[in-house]
Amino acid sequence: MTGPGGHVSAPLISFRDVTKVYPGPVIAIDSVTVDVDPGTIHAFVGENGAGKSTLMKVLSGEVRADRGQIALNGTSVRFASPRDAMQRGVGIVHQEILLINELTVWENVVLGAEPITNARMLDSARGRSLVQSSIDRFGLELDANAVVGDLSVAARQKTEICKLLHRNVSVLILDEPTAVLTPHEIPKFFDELRRLAANGRTICFVSHHLDEVMELSGRVSVLRDGRLIKTVATSHTNIAELTLLMVDRDVVVTKQRAAKRFGEGVLRIEGVGGDSERNRFGPIDLLVRSGEIVGVAGVEGNGQRELVEVIVGAQMSTGGRIQVGDVDVTDLEILERRRHIAYVPAERKTAGGSVGSSVVENTLMTHHRLNRGFSRLWGLFVNWHRSREFAQEVRTRFDVEMKSVSQLLGSLSGGNQQKVILGRELSMHRALTILDQPTRGLDVGSIEYVHNSILDVRSAGGAVLLVSSDLEELLRLSDSIVVLFRGRIVDILAASDATLSRIGASMLEGVAP
Repeated sequence: MTGPGGHVSAPLISFRDVTKVYPGPVIAIDSVTVDVDPGTIHAFVGENGAGKSTLMKVLSGEVRADRGQIALNGTSVRFASPRDAMQRGVGIVHQEILLINELTVWENVVLGAEPITNARMLDSARGRSLVQSSIDRFGLELDANAVVGDLSVAARQKTEICKLLHRNVSVLILDEPTAVLTPHEIPKFFDELRRLAANGRTICFVSHHLDEVMELSGRVSVLRDGRLIKTVATSHTNIAELTLLMVDRDVVVTKQRAAKRFGEGVLRIEGVGGDSERNRFGPIDLLVRSGEIVGVAGVEGNGQRELVEVIVGAQMSTGGRIQVGDVDVTDLEILERRRHIAYVPAERKTAGGSVGSSVVENTLMTHHRLNRGFSRLWGLFVNWHRSREFAQEVRTRFDVEMKSVSQLLGSLSGGNQQKVILGRELSMHRALTILDQPTRGLDVGSIEYVHNSILDVRSAGGAVLLVSSDLEELLRLSDSIVVLFRGRIVDILAASDATLSRIGASMLEGVAP
């Protein structure tokens, strides 16, 4: 890096032949050598399973490399834990926000490093003051006294960053930081990251959104199959080249959608509402027809999840009627609803599957209760021969990369985990398919596959309810889009009339412009 006056600055972080091998054996990262310059935003991209997250976990002390060396400011380091890394100035903000919702911003920030009085008690006044000083110093626009559970997702992201900066971290690792932000929140968030870099912080930015990488970062490193393919200045590359480097093939994001007329109504929701500890929503009226994809947009926490849970039976409705095809499912148990509904939930690792179980067991879920071919003796025993055959069918049809169907689901990359769950659900051939954040955290190649699978369902006459925080995804796939605000539908748009600005305005203001 060339600094002021033309002198060349030494790298802040140097990876040299860093390798990590998991049992199997699975080579997660293979002899990676790359430098990160101080005061820059350096992006790391690649398909799911390419090794970028493992590389960042090694840097942050979460994982220990089997071979190779990391140097920080020219000094070799080997962090024993994330706390050890943080004490040396390296901290990570995960995609899943790890804050305590019941505590305030300042309480979350000082947690684990609380200021105490001479009487060995928590010094609340000093803690609050110190955190507010950090907020003001770094221009994060937070209220130290705000309860985290009441904040927007963007504000919670900034709280996580503040927690690291408050501990004087000089290297920030951000893993998919925009995954849950609205389009209106991202530009301001990027401005704050640029300001941090301008003030000397170094940011390692992991993202699947190549447009964001091109906009924000100065350099980008591409990984594929655990190896570093290339590091290049973003000013000397483009999205097409990065995509080709990542997947080693040309990617067509989605098939061309053929115009068609929709069939009969498949999902009919009339006056449905819900009231949980998280949120209240409704009443809602909604129709999804055969051969139609209806997208659902909204800032997280405005009723999307509750709506989905009421439809699938995970949460009881406070009123109204839900009909799938010619069956009233309003009062049916979850298993009975699953005879008519395929469902891919947002949390693939907790609700969608079991990471501690094999691929066979994950593809078997629900099928063994509804499909006689998967059981013996009136459902008392699992037909493991048929179950393994089916897992192989899902593996082949959905191009799941694995060594064996006996592998644990958790040993697969995020994209391949999603393909397993998607394959299980789409193989049910239900009249209604509900997809909640189907591509969150996936790479461009996996997104291409998931999108085309969704369009295949539509082409076959299935009805699809698609919930996504990615507005580009909704615009690309949906035939119509509904916007939820504070639990109610505030805007309904045909795909031909929908724009990012209109959807975003409805999401944030609750009023269609």
